[in-house]
Amino acid sequence: MRIEDLEPRIHELRPRFDAVATEVGKVLVGQEGMVKRLLIGLLANGHILLEGVPGLAKTTAVKALAHALDGQFSRIQFTPDLLPADVLGTQLYNPREGSFSTRKGPVFATILLADEINRAPAKVQSALLEAMQERQVTIGSESYPLPAPFLVMATQNPIEHEGTYPLPEAQIDRFLMKIRVDYPTRDEEREIVIRSAGAPAALSPVCSLQHVEQAQGLVQQIVIEQVVGDYILDLVRATRDPSAYGLKLDRYIEFGASPRASIGLAAAARAHAFLEGRGYVTPDDVKRVGLDVLRHRVLLTYEAEAEQLSSDSLIRNLFDTVPTP
Repeated sequence: MRIEDLEPRIHELRPRFDAVATEVGKVLVGQEGMVKRLLIGLLANGHILLEGVPGLAKTTAVKALAHALDGQFSRIQFTPDLLPADVLGTQLYNPREGSFSTRKGPVFATILLADEINRAPAKVQSALLEAMQERQVTIGSESYPLPAPFLVMATQNPIEHEGTYPLPEAQIDRFLMKIRVDYPTRDEEREIVIRSAGAPAALSPVCSLQHVEQAQGLVQQIVIEQVVGDYILDLVRATRDPSAYGLKLDRYIEFGASPRASIGLAAAARAHAFLEGRGYVTPDDVKRVGLDVLRHRVLLTYEAEAEQLSSDSLIRNLFDTVPTP
């Protein structure tokens, strides 16, 4: 589809998602960047991992987003004793009829909030991995498709290690974006305290799943010119071979980002362009989403950790060095 044909349709649908952000703002003070990235994940049909200390409204934001959409919301509180059947569902035997029936688990939802996802053991993570990648689950010998759209929005606490399990790298790579949630400003925290004394705001659905699916279809058609596509490839490939781009970072990066990062960066940049009302991607779109798409896909060496370097700082170095078209 040509840009001039695409943009009128984008302008028709975008107010729906502006309304979602406004609705979420009724219960969330500040955190506009987090809300925008949740919408990017929704539009790009990609899963989101939210990381921040307790009390920063990560769970509140995801619940508010789900309530602003006309879809099914499910929450799973991940704990060390959780079983795969608690997430996926199980088969029940009926002795009277001598047959099995399937009871579907909470994973069958439009938005699945996986709260404190790093508290679940490996078996649960493996079960969730199929749902995230294939958009289906296997119960017994049968496979069941998940609703469309299906999004996992997970939270984890970076400072508490007691009773937690590191997420497998294969699962981390399935998250389109990893969002770091920061503390509110002083004025925002004052507003939070004032609001806490009143009754919580009631949220209403302002965007249907049909609108979401239409927007996701438009996002996939947003144009990425070859020069911008090459910029995306250069950024991702620079994480694997920094010296080829004039960066002396080889001893700090153990593994760079995979081609799934290139796909994710392009998808997230398209979604950002949609929210800006454009039918084409600019290098600025790539820069706005690049850190969130790449930070969890670059594995650092022990030397980098010893020198207290973070993946964020290395990725910012890439963006500063790789030529912008």
